Amino acid sequence: MITDGAAPCCRVGFGAVCYSHGTKGRRMPRNPDDNSCRADVMHVAIILPRWVGDLVMATPMIRAVRQHLGSDARLTAVVKPLFRELLEGTDWFDQFIGYDRRSRDPTVRFTAAAAALRADPVDIALLVPNSLSSAALAWWGGCRRRVGYARHGRRFLLTDPLWPTRRGWRVEPVSTTQHAMDLAERIGVPRQPLRLELATTPADEELLADVLARLFPDWQPSATSPLMVINDNAAYGPAKAWGSERCGGLARRLVEACPEARVVVHCGPGDRDEARVVVATANDPRVRSLADETTLPFGLSKALLRRAAVVVTTDSGPRHIAAGFGTPTVVLHGPMDPRLGMSEHDQLIELRRNIPCSPCGRRTCPLGHHDCMVGLSVEDVAEAALGLLAVDHPETP
Repeated sequence: MITDGAAPCCRVGFGAVCYSHGTKGRRMPRNPDDNSCRADVMHVAIILPRWVGDLVMATPMIRAVRQHLGSDARLTAVVKPLFRELLEGTDWFDQFIGYDRRSRDPTVRFTAAAAALRADPVDIALLVPNSLSSAALAWWGGCRRRVGYARHGRRFLLTDPLWPTRRGWRVEPVSTTQHAMDLAERIGVPRQPLRLELATTPADEELLADVLARLFPDWQPSATSPLMVINDNAAYGPAKAWGSERCGGLARRLVEACPEARVVVHCGPGDRDEARVVVATANDPRVRSLADETTLPFGLSKALLRRAAVVVTTDSGPRHIAAGFGTPTVVLHGPMDPRLGMSEHDQLIELRRNIPCSPCGRRTCPLGHHDCMVGLSVEDVAEAALGLLAVDHPETP
């Protein structure tokens, strides 16, 4: 499925030759050994990850490619249809191809996405996921150059393989932010700061205003009455969760320390019950959740995390959405290596217990004790959050 964004403004390359502005239909040969991009002839497809956090971590690379190629280039996002909303408000892409190989909708599965790529020939495909399927999609879609890391048996499908750094037989952990920028550098795009970036739309902000008015009548966020957000999302698996009772205790501790503050418990469609437990545990009208909202669009999450004075979150997608707006954030690390989520985020505190079994990278704790997360105390997390709040909102009592 193809969805148009801004109107395309350049000719598209075909094979080893391309059509260029100002040539009146003459074919302009391109040196196949030239690794640089030429903005006046380039059509670039970026195959994006299927996890929220990884997609947001790719935004520095997307921004760098667009800025380097300029407005004459065409950029196509190949992305899960649901995730297009994450990118609304930005102006990097000219069109979107919906792709979800696990979807029941045949119009966004592998064959349809490959056909969409082949119908609008692509000069370069940047493969942010390291999966075999993403490389197969670019190859089957006829993308002339296929740039990605040579992992998971896909080297033969890539024209421009990059090799991961290894220590012995182990691949060194690298964040999506870093390795996505490596792909851009391979095609001649200068490296840029690894600062995540997202945007909201007026509709997102209006929706948030309506939600806050329902949750907290006669209250408005300000420097002296800050909005705080707690997120215990664990879509990856329960090993990342801190626990509803601890989140509830944290919420109560925060409003005790800042009586004019309000706390919103963020949740996704699958976390509604856990969010309700957090609110019940806090047992304070200044703590509410999104659990009873009819729909939970990404636009609402973006607006909420942008507006927050401080966010306390597990190492999950909302953590990176908050970083996309530069929101002061406390991240609770457990089973995952912190290097995997690295980006440039100035007001960030990462809390992690240094225990022998962490990081294990597992979705559930293989030892059953979950010590890497439950060992993070409410008092330590509250101290970190209130410290960030004091830096960004010194007027707060």
